[in-house]
Amino acid sequence: MNLIQVGLIGTGYAAKLRAEAFHADERSRLVAVAGHTLDRTQSFAETYSATVVETWEELVMRSDIDLVVIAAVNQEHGRMTRAALEAGKHVVVEYPLSLDVSEAEELIQLAASQQRLLHVEHIELLSGIHTAIQSALPHIGTPFHVRYSSLNPQRPAPPKWTYQSELFGFPFIGAVSRIHRLTDLFGSVAAVSCQTQFWRREQSSPFFQSCICAAQLRFTSGLIAEVNYGKGEAIWQAVRSLEVQGELGAIVIDREQGSLIQAEQTTPLEMGSRRGLFARDTVMVLDHLENQVPLYVSPAASVAALRVADAARRSAETGQTIDLAS
Repeated sequence: MNLIQVGLIGTGYAAKLRAEAFHADERSRLVAVAGHTLDRTQSFAETYSATVVETWEELVMRSDIDLVVIAAVNQEHGRMTRAALEAGKHVVVEYPLSLDVSEAEELIQLAASQQRLLHVEHIELLSGIHTAIQSALPHIGTPFHVRYSSLNPQRPAPPKWTYQSELFGFPFIGAVSRIHRLTDLFGSVAAVSCQTQFWRREQSSPFFQSCICAAQLRFTSGLIAEVNYGKGEAIWQAVRSLEVQGELGAIVIDREQGSLIQAEQTTPLEMGSRRGLFARDTVMVLDHLENQVPLYVSPAASVAALRVADAARRSAETGQTIDLAS
């Protein structure tokens, strides 16, 4: 196999882990990097002996790049992915594929017509938490209720793009992994209702200080899931928990600890480590490009979760329950 030449858009946390993974794998070479600010991009690129490219548009058109990796602000994912696919590149993009469901669906079709890889990262499916839940589910009978909470207090709230709705997207879209974990475990969603609240110091400010989203998902199986997501200054207690109630038992996850609860006993779950997931994802991408090894997630599954997240957005805006079954 020829060396896979990689172009990277972004210089943040995810981009750094991607760069490290490509640098460590002899099948790939990081060729070029495009970032938001020149100084930071130059420092980032020097670490991996890569070339600095002034704009991402210029990067995707380079003839010496086979694979474009997009780790930029959410708002730009769709536009960057389209440009890279149209330039004949394989694409890896951090979730969400797009803030617009219709655009995401179009990008899947474009990748197929171009016969290029389109991989949307969903490392939550590779985590020890997810594996532990999957292993324990057969022991609790038919699951009928889930409560999933992800609350992150930040005081003061950072003036970053993740606190700017236009760039991050509706909270469940920007953080679509919370939805995707559940659709991967429990299948399709029939109906969605959602409420949300934002806090801002000034109404004219593009940045919010806090947000809270509370959604109820009714799955086609009949299972009901309550999903809560919040961050910022109005959040006072960090919560990262997931509870699954089944007819024969329950699964309880609290941060790094997990338990399988049954009538006879409570059994600790092996949770594994949260480290190294971006590296695992990257190795799987290279395995796929080299030997067509199937990836752990499809773009279609990612977009299915995105549809649910967008239904939550529409429900929050209209106050109506959104029916997805039709």
